[in-house]
Amino acid sequence: MAPELEEVPLGKTDRFNNLGINSVNRAEIIMTVMEEFWLNVPRIELARAKNIGELPDLFLGKL
Repeated sequence: MAPELEEVPLGKTDRFNNLGINSVNRAEIIMTVMEEFWLNVPRIELARAKNIGELPDLFLGKL
């Protein structure tokens, strides 16, 4: 999805766009997580995540 980030240390406050993660990459990340954890969450709810730390919080709220 973003192989150039494999060796980059990531922090909870890192913003997706600052990391070069575009909307397509972000959608792939979200779909992969949803498939892995068998979640069915409306994508509009996940669009609120502006940084790396917010995305898992939104997913955890649905478990």
